[in-house]
Amino acid sequence: MRKSFPTAHITGYDLCLFGQCLTTHGPLPEISLQMQYFGDVRDISYEFLHEVDAVIHLAAISNDPMGSRFEEVTDQINRGGSLHLARMAVKAGVKHFVFASSCSVYGVASGPARKETDPVEPLTAYARSKIETEQALAEMELGDMTVTCLRFATACGFSDRLRLDLVINDFVASALTTGEIVVLSDGTPWRPLIHVRDMARAIEWAATRRQGLPFMVVNAGSDEWNHTVRDLAETVAEHIPGTTVSINTDAPPDRRSYKVDFSLFRTLAPDFLPQVSLAETITELVAGLRNFGFADRNFRNSSLIRLHALKYMIDAGYLGMDLRWTASA
Repeated sequence: MRKSFPTAHITGYDLCLFGQCLTTHGPLPEISLQMQYFGDVRDISYEFLHEVDAVIHLAAISNDPMGSRFEEVTDQINRGGSLHLARMAVKAGVKHFVFASSCSVYGVASGPARKETDPVEPLTAYARSKIETEQALAEMELGDMTVTCLRFATACGFSDRLRLDLVINDFVASALTTGEIVVLSDGTPWRPLIHVRDMARAIEWAATRRQGLPFMVVNAGSDEWNHTVRDLAETVAEHIPGTTVSINTDAPPDRRSYKVDFSLFRTLAPDFLPQVSLAETITELVAGLRNFGFADRNFRNSSLIRLHALKYMIDAGYLGMDLRWTASA
């Protein structure tokens, strides 16, 4: 958005649950914003959104393990907080509302790649929170506000607050630290992926679009990025010499398996399609982790796994089980 709209005023609003999870030696990424506020999306007021043109709503408890551990709070934040924010945005006269949804709503989906009009089968609290928010937004009185629900493929790629609880990021980290990638499933599940920079391109389109219906659900990603977990592991191993791949062929199939059709996104946003390749993503992750000095063989128990970051802050008394900061924080 900065490139297309260099004079845009961008304000951040964040609960800062993972502010300390930095993977950069440089300055805080928030310096690219004009202003940064800290608060809970469950509490945001419409006054805060005064004179805001577009809301890009990313705040969520954002994966299946966290959703399982904090199921009720996931619903309160991901669905309840999202709908509260949308109502405040309508009241404030916001023109565009972009909701970060997920392709995980398709759940178990054998057969052809899934389109936006196909049935969904959310298998987890996280996926349920996304589809229930989409459905409630579709029924909400939105006034003149354009709403775009982007069903994102699984995120990947290096960032200043890297997550290693994402499939490609995990595989690269494991290959670098142990020389081995262990696939706990039989490797057959399908996953669509998208690089974080390409997610930003899709968001820019959604926050500024003029075509299409006032309310839309759009799969955001690329047909070329539909891969099996086995293929992903083997591709990472090819790019990091000496890496072995171990697949549990006796494991029951992971029910979370879905190929996704991105033809609607391709038609609506031809100038905003994904550009980063899988090979470039792996190369970038390797370079970023090495530059950061990453060598933690036990990274799956570190704060780079977001569930562990939450557990640490709860155990330390900084967070309550409702994922609100305590007085001691």
